[in-house]
Amino acid sequence: MSTNSVLYLSHGGGPLPLLGDPGHQNLITFIQQVTPTLIKPSAIVVISAHWEAALPTITSGANPALIYDYSGFPKAAYEIKYPAPGSPVLAQQLSQLLQKAGVNCKCDDERGFDHGLFVPLKLMYPDASIPCVQLSLVHNLQPEVHIQIGKALADLKNQDVLIIGSGFSFHNLKAFFSPVTVETQAMNLAFEHWLIDTCTSDQYSEVEREQRLIQWASAPAARYCHPREEHLLSLHVCYGAAGSAAKRHYEVEILGRMSSAYVW
Repeated sequence: MSTNSVLYLSHGGGPLPLLGDPGHQNLITFIQQVTPTLIKPSAIVVISAHWEAALPTITSGANPALIYDYSGFPKAAYEIKYPAPGSPVLAQQLSQLLQKAGVNCKCDDERGFDHGLFVPLKLMYPDASIPCVQLSLVHNLQPEVHIQIGKALADLKNQDVLIIGSGFSFHNLKAFFSPVTVETQAMNLAFEHWLIDTCTSDQYSEVEREQRLIQWASAPAARYCHPREEHLLSLHVCYGAAGSAAKRHYEVEILGRMSSAYVW
């Protein structure tokens, strides 16, 4: 991909990064640091952990609404605005790229943007002027399928399109509501260290790196950190699109747990 055009980030808990939650200050600082290092995008494609479909599905509406896909938060959480335009033209191009790669997909001109898109992008590009398209995960949650989806997107490399995988490298909801112990911290860090090594080390061939990501569930404490893997798989899409070791990684403490982000 062209310089710094693929980003996987841990997007935090629901709308909390936009509500001044102190447990998300490190995430906000990270976003402020990383955004200027990325390409100046003509458009953004976001793969959000919060949308799964039977086939990869692409938002194709011209002016998608926001989906407040969370509950139990203050009123302000449901008044967040992010009026970024969609891009029917880019949506059609994504569809063609996927079909060309043998990946059946569909477009949806009615679906809006979920918080996996609007929460990080409101911090990254607050003026909401950059056209955005959202791409779903596939609900079979097969890592090799998501790497294949990413490979199909690699042709975007010459168009100044920023690809963002919006997930969370640690996503055990029960753990977020439990005290941190020496044991749970060790498990959190063991998986993070494995993931950082897998995504950034130049000791692996790309065949080896891809196999490690496909077999991620055998990593240390993998199922503690991801009882269900939807928040990890947008990373697989990012890796497929980039096809190389990440150029940089960032360790970001969110809600008392270590998470990571990657730039290609």
